[in-house]
Amino acid sequence: MVSQKVVIKNPTGLHLRPAGILCKEAMQFKSLITFRFRENTANAKSVLSVLGACVKSGDEIEFVCEGEDEVEALDALVAAVEGGLGE
Repeated sequence: MVSQKVVIKNPTGLHLRPAGILCKEAMQFKSLITFRFRENTANAKSVLSVLGACVKSGDEIEFVCEGEDEVEALDALVAAVEGGLGE
């Protein structure tokens, strides 16, 4: 299991379009990928789960990846968030 904290930089947070991009990125990996925000845990492969976390701009989330390609998955997701998720 690997984990890393990252700050959401999108001006509007994780609304539908960036949530979809995040999920599409996460689905490329076999590992279980979740993120923690406040006291909640969301499945990064589920758009509804990501949207339900209500993550806003400037919020810090912690990705947790578990599985055979966990390191690659974590690196890709952190890079996607730091790149603005298409915004």
